[in-house]
Amino acid sequence: MDLSLYVITDERIGLGRSHLFLAEEALRGGATVIQLRDKEKSGRELYKIGVKLREITKKYKALFIVNDRLDIALAVGADGVHLGMNDLPISVARRIAGSNFIIGASVSSPEEAVLAEKEGADYISAQSIFETSSKEDVKIIGIEGLKTIVKVSSLPVIAIGGINRDNVRDVMKTGVKGIAVISAIVSKEDVKSATEELKKIVLEFLG
Repeated sequence: MDLSLYVITDERIGLGRSHLFLAEEALRGGATVIQLRDKEKSGRELYKIGVKLREITKKYKALFIVNDRLDIALAVGADGVHLGMNDLPISVARRIAGSNFIIGASVSSPEEAVLAEKEGADYISAQSIFETSSKEDVKIIGIEGLKTIVKVSSLPVIAIGGINRDNVRDVMKTGVKGIAVISAIVSKEDVKSATEELKKIVLEFLG
């Protein structure tokens, strides 16, 4: 499970470009995971997009994760689902989806990280490391908060929240297995080269 560069597609901050365009450009630049995240579209619309994203991610041998919606993830044959603290409990999702399905969990404290692991998550996403414009009312945990989560979890930890080319080295030094980004890639005019630039720095730490 290569979580080194986890790109979350978001049309709102993607300069009006589609999930499919953003995903393919990021994959061309070296993204290893694509997450479909869209709070506004209907289930039917998400399903149609998900089917196409599944095809694209297979072509690039990348993982495909759906945010929040286990039903959509299962319906389109995604590799997994990513759940927040207010979503379906991880243990319930695991019971429905089975053992070969990836379940990621958002956490913002060591306690939440331990709980997510106990409930059956496969990886955890620690948030929010820095100020971010893509989510409202987020708790900022900083580099120190990230270190405490990496320390207590035996699961792969990725970091999310305000990560960009200027601060990514500080994040990678904590021992995370990768970074998840939205605006650092999808809001850029040239998505592919923004991805390549971040991937190069991440690989300095992961080889």
